[in-house]
Amino acid sequence: MANSRKKIAVIGAGNVGATCAFVLAQKKLGDIVLLDIYEGFAKGKALDMSQNGQVLNYDGWLIGTSNYEDIAGADVVVVTSGFPRQPGMTREDLIAKNASIVKQVGEGIKQHAPNSIIIMVTNPLDLMTYHMQKVTGFPANRVCGQAGVLDSARMTHFVADAVGCSEEDVQAMVLGGHGDTMVPLPRFTTVGGIAITHLLDEATIDAICQRTASGGGEIVKLLERGSAFYAPGSAAA
Repeated sequence: MANSRKKIAVIGAGNVGATCAFVLAQKKLGDIVLLDIYEGFAKGKALDMSQNGQVLNYDGWLIGTSNYEDIAGADVVVVTSGFPRQPGMTREDLIAKNASIVKQVGEGIKQHAPNSIIIMVTNPLDLMTYHMQKVTGFPANRVCGQAGVLDSARMTHFVADAVGCSEEDVQAMVLGGHGDTMVPLPRFTTVGGIAITHLLDEATIDAICQRTASGGGEIVKLLERGSAFYAPGSAAA
């Protein structure tokens, strides 16, 4: 592995983790280690993505593993491990299940990649990000959640759909936690530089804000089994 390249570890080879690794590879951001407790699962997905390098014009350097020693020296670690939401569940319903997983992952990161920056994806995101920071003892500025990127992307989509424009013309802003307490900011959300408060009526804006806040739950309900992974995985990358 060339020392000049960044090393990125993705913990969890499920839908979100695999999507994240795939997007990272396409962006050519560095060498990627995909880690999962099921070694064959991680190795199989890494091999599949590696063989896609020529098709999509990336170098395809990915490995799959179940050994935390393989993340040694990682510059960034993306944590996607944990149980996904099921229909009728809130993110908070996952606390008990995912806290123990995050603890185990955090201990592995602390031991083998002590200088890394951690990006959390595991739900409930805000609590698991805080939990990871406590487990590792890393400074708070080295343990981040990916919520803002994902929530803003969801709002961008809904605004573009309502206005009838390209998502490339929309700049959305969402603050706060990743869940029902998030705060979409319509006055600071623009289409071609114009605030949506000048383009859409109040009822439409309220509906967009509500749909943004419940965006993950809407997908869980539609899928019936599992939760969103394309947008969360890409947002983390």
